[in-house]
Amino acid sequence: MSDGYGKIIRDGLWTNNQALVALLGLCPLLAVSNSFVNALGLGLATTAVLTLSNGTVSLIRNLVRPEIRLPVFVLVIASFVTAVELSMNAFFHELYNILGIFIPLIVTNCAIIGRAEAYASRNPLRRSLLDGVSIGLGFTLALVTLGASRELIGQGTLFAGAQLMFGEAARGWTLSLGEDYPGVLLAILPPGAFIGLGMMIAVKNLIDKGLARRRNVETVPQGAAEPAA
Repeated sequence: MSDGYGKIIRDGLWTNNQALVALLGLCPLLAVSNSFVNALGLGLATTAVLTLSNGTVSLIRNLVRPEIRLPVFVLVIASFVTAVELSMNAFFHELYNILGIFIPLIVTNCAIIGRAEAYASRNPLRRSLLDGVSIGLGFTLALVTLGASRELIGQGTLFAGAQLMFGEAARGWTLSLGEDYPGVLLAILPPGAFIGLGMMIAVKNLIDKGLARRRNVETVPQGAAEPAA
């Protein structure tokens, strides 16, 4: 894979993660991420819409007049959100009921319209599709990490309700810290979402600073004179 495609993947998953860097799509990120399964369901739905809308916008980018591009992009996104919503209602009905209004609200996710305007409308199909997948998976990764940590700390379980996505065979996937675990109510309440997201952003910033420091050390020529005391 060329470096250009590699950069798109790195940007979507880490460097320009929409949840941890751009801080877009925070409404569903904070509201739905109280369990692993809920976070995964909404993350995959968002990824599907991002990928399909990016690809469509890229295909029609030379056909849409600049004056009406944003309404057209919103219409494209709304069409795919409707398709995803109907599909989830048909195949994952219980999860669809749990996620509720946050599925149609994918239309208002600023990350999706932002990528359509900033990237897909200016790049060819393959790059736009890869950008949609990468940005969506980066958003999903943030959602799942926050959801899993809040579920584990707040309820003492992990993968609870996995059967909602993977069928009855997944009912036994639930991991538990034990029946005596008291749970931390704050973790599954809205303030817990803000605290968890803040900690994730802090960890990412620390990792980025460490990587930057290592790159700076590696670029110093060997044998270079030490600075005077």
